Amino acid sequence: MTTQPHLLVDEGDLTDIALIPGDPGRVDRIADHCDESETIAQNREYKVVNASYEGRELTICSTGIGCPSAAIAIEELANVGVETFIRVGTTGALQSGIEIGDMIVATGAAKNEGTSKRYEAVEYPAVPDYEVLSALVDSSEANDEDVHVGPIASDDAYYAETDDAVDDWEAAGLLAVEMEAAAVFSLARRKGLAAGAICTADGNLVEGTQKGTDTEDDELPDKAKNNVGRAIDIALEAATNL
Repeated sequence: MTTQPHLLVDEGDLTDIALIPGDPGRVDRIADHCDESETIAQNREYKVVNASYEGRELTICSTGIGCPSAAIAIEELANVGVETFIRVGTTGALQSGIEIGDMIVATGAAKNEGTSKRYEAVEYPAVPDYEVLSALVDSSEANDEDVHVGPIASDDAYYAETDDAVDDWEAAGLLAVEMEAAAVFSLARRKGLAAGAICTADGNLVEGTQKGTDTEDDELPDKAKNNVGRAIDIALEAATNL
């Protein structure tokens, strides 16, 4: 097998499970939570690190922003033997009462994006693997987190999310909107692999709190502070049970 053209990895380089944040900088942050780590490759939006957490060998790989780059990561990780994917991300909440810093574990993702539609009909569900989903919920509850479990939306156009779209997602009972899960779930299912996603709310679109709000503001709940770090701990603990 040749070197993967975007991730620059070969078969045997990585482990069977990968945590997949969007942000390359978050790869280092996840690695800092691990016992040891080693950078394997870095190219464009993709940074690949192998690490060990409480005896569990795992890979961390960034996917960049959106479903197109996430799909490339899933394809190439699968090509070299990765079998389980855990997305660790941030998301905008779509239901009143979901606070900044709450954890959201997705039971499915609406395909408001174009990538998965190149692989299959929109009617085919973008859903996580049950064991990965359960491990994320169990780890969240074990850490006494406020965790919301339900469907989310994956959307391509960050700056084109209209009030009507947000209202429609809210009315449909979708918990949050992000940009990668639909492709991750769909590709993993098609390949007979496993995937799940945990995202922490960094804003609430229906309540008017926006991504980028200063998390040191004393008016924000305590759980808004270091919310990404807590999501990382949950994902790592889930990985030890998979």
